[in-house]
Amino acid sequence: MATKRSYGEACRFAYALDLVGERWALLIVRELLLGPKRFTDLRGGLSHASTNILADRLRELEHSAIVRRRKLPPPAGSTVYELTEWGHELEPIVAQLGAWGARSPIPPESQSIGPDSIVLALGSLFDAEGAGDLTATYGLRIGEESFRVEVAGGEIELERGAAESPTATLAFPDAPTMAAVLTAQLPLEDALASGALRVDGGKKSAKRFLRLFPMPPPCVCEGSTVSAPLAAALDPAV
Repeated sequence: MATKRSYGEACRFAYALDLVGERWALLIVRELLLGPKRFTDLRGGLSHASTNILADRLRELEHSAIVRRRKLPPPAGSTVYELTEWGHELEPIVAQLGAWGARSPIPPESQSIGPDSIVLALGSLFDAEGAGDLTATYGLRIGEESFRVEVAGGEIELERGAAESPTATLAFPDAPTMAAVLTAQLPLEDALASGALRVDGGKKSAKRFLRLFPMPPPCVCEGSTVSAPLAAALDPAV
């Protein structure tokens, strides 16, 4: 059995939860979707997970053929964790689950978010229709980390690493600042004026980039404890 606990059902949904339903398992997958990471890098992205728990989840994911270890060639020589081909098939599932969570009528209590999380959120928020025939490469710098965002044919591709000859590069001091700009809690003009956002490529390019990721409205469901006016107030895009 891949994890210490099991639902004990032949149902494939239940078995999938046996494989990735333990706490931190899917978040490890999230951290590896944009490329391999060392154990210390994973610890940095999952700071609330203890070292022992993180090591246990990695062993379980390896046992399940979702994650594998690989030693980098010299001069690096580091051991990294990466998703297997089968593990990468979780990407659309993680994206859809994130898109579903973004529509919760109750906002999360924590404002903490990491670079990989905010970059992967771009995939969930991407407006293919709004992108139209746009073909562009954008660079993102979030703190010390770099990412490439490729838009072409109404599709988006996200990757860790510097972009070559980008249309524009947007630099944020940290992921929460980027999230604030994306959700319009921090207006673009204010971010530029304060230096919270630095753009290489022009403000027009930055605006076009940010318009590709509209925030979804919160779900207002029958029987919800959140009223429609309150739900609208909770949505920074309204």
